[in-house]
Amino acid sequence: MRARRTDQTLLQASDTSLVYRTRNGSITALGGVDLDVPRGAFVSVIGSSGCGKSSLLKLFAGLLRPSRGAVRIDGADIVGPDRRVGIAFQRPTLMPWKTVLQNVLVPAAAQGRDRKESQHHAETLLALVGLAGFASNFPRELSGGMQQRVGLARMMVHEPEVLLLDEPFSALDALTREELMVELQRLWLSNARTALFVTHSIAEAAFLSDRVVVMSPRPGRIVATIDVPFERPRPLSVLETVGFAALTGQIRHALDAAATRP
Repeated sequence: MRARRTDQTLLQASDTSLVYRTRNGSITALGGVDLDVPRGAFVSVIGSSGCGKSSLLKLFAGLLRPSRGAVRIDGADIVGPDRRVGIAFQRPTLMPWKTVLQNVLVPAAAQGRDRKESQHHAETLLALVGLAGFASNFPRELSGGMQQRVGLARMMVHEPEVLLLDEPFSALDALTREELMVELQRLWLSNARTALFVTHSIAEAAFLSDRVVVMSPRPGRIVATIDVPFERPRPLSVLETVGFAALTGQIRHALDAAATRP
């Protein structure tokens, strides 16, 4: 069983707002978000479409800057992309002319890390996500679920301290999603990283997380924080338990309440 998270904050949003400027006026995506993500925790953010959860993730990735407030990593303001952060998006966006192994190595190469050491780590990660025999294949030769596994390995190859995941399973069928939930849990457990996971799926959030954060419709605010009581590692059979049904019901109630708030 993995050691429980610490209470030391690694990621923090403080009174964070984000306004997009468009030709038709301003859109407030986030309206005063306060969020602390403890070091070593797996935290999920869930909310309706357009509530700003992906925008919040991009702020932590350094891809956007807040309009007001601050986002921090380990107490320092985030002002741009950080080597301590690994990112997995909704689609893995693999380079079709590169092999699986070459795709996984892209972040390590961009950071100038030792190639031999990085290749060994990449091969270890591919084995961990069940792709040990596919290192020399090209993306077109893989299924959608296999491509997403490549994306997870690529996220980890430069040994980031923080994992940011933006609905990485949203385009997959239900069975593949469940398989990858287990793989992601195993990958996270084996590397003891801090994870922030954006999802529309109540089941994904409940299965993967130490804590589930519920956001209101736009402008997004955090309206509920729900701790997950289950021990790790969690088998898929936990999805069928009474306790899991109670937890997902609690999350759904918080989402429904957020949707009706003035």
